[in-house]
Amino acid sequence: MIKAEHLTKTYGPLTAVDDLSFKVEPGEVLGFLGPNGAGKTTTMRMFAGFVPPTSGHAEICGFRVDNDPIEAKRRLGYLPEGAPAYGEMTPREFLEFVAAARGLRGNDKQEKLNRVITRLNLGPVLGQSIETLSKGFKRRVGLAQAIIHDPPVLILDEPTDGLDPNQKHEVRELIAEMASNKIIVISTHILEEVDAVCNRAVIVASGKIVADETPGSLIRQSRYHNAVTLKFSNQDSLQDAGNTLRAVPAIADIEIDVDAAAITALPRGEEALLEPIGNLVQQHSWRLRELKLESGRLDEVFRRITAAGTG
Repeated sequence: MIKAEHLTKTYGPLTAVDDLSFKVEPGEVLGFLGPNGAGKTTTMRMFAGFVPPTSGHAEICGFRVDNDPIEAKRRLGYLPEGAPAYGEMTPREFLEFVAAARGLRGNDKQEKLNRVITRLNLGPVLGQSIETLSKGFKRRVGLAQAIIHDPPVLILDEPTDGLDPNQKHEVRELIAEMASNKIIVISTHILEEVDAVCNRAVIVASGKIVADETPGSLIRQSRYHNAVTLKFSNQDSLQDAGNTLRAVPAIADIEIDVDAAAITALPRGEEALLEPIGNLVQQHSWRLRELKLESGRLDEVFRRITAAGTG
């Protein structure tokens, strides 16, 4: 496992990370979430050994990063934010350098190089300087260096930030593929990342943990959990429909979006809304583009939890 024990980092009067304690077991993909400045990257850097903690410690597979840094780092693959690399090198040169630094030699080195090059589709750009690569290929090179030694622990800081939808999908598929036999921690502010690949979410605000739950549990805390959204063909029926929906006992409140010609009905407690609203649509012959049952909105829960954590 990996764990943080009362991990704290201060910079003069600023406390960037404030007494964090958590552990991550094999098979878990942990989304480490928080707004900008919450302490995510500082925490990841302490695990990677780049930043020493002011107090407390980080541990990787039984080795403390402060007492046994070499053994801890042998078991870690780390993708820093922005995937920095030597721009004048080609991907092949850079990965050869990283493989040598990781102690890979001979056939083992060549096999692992070939594996990550194939896995991340780097063949077309192997001879190109890294500084000329697209952001997507730079991120792939960064991921390749993180996994080249097949570590049991991966820490990925904003692994898909700035990538296009196809590139994000490729990276998420790779993470899902590796999740069965690795501990993976993804530090991110992109909420869709958590919903897509994580089975646990830790949210931090002002350097403190404010939530530690599954993504599904967080979504169920949303006021939009089991809400129903109606998208009308035009705006003509909005006000009349809104008045009709307000009169339904199971509906606690409604939100009208005039620009989108949409109404969202929020349930009272655990009331089911889809059937009574469906009946109203038929009775009043409302012309709809879409009728959708919502699972919840992670962004709304995130804003509420992090605002409370900074208050």
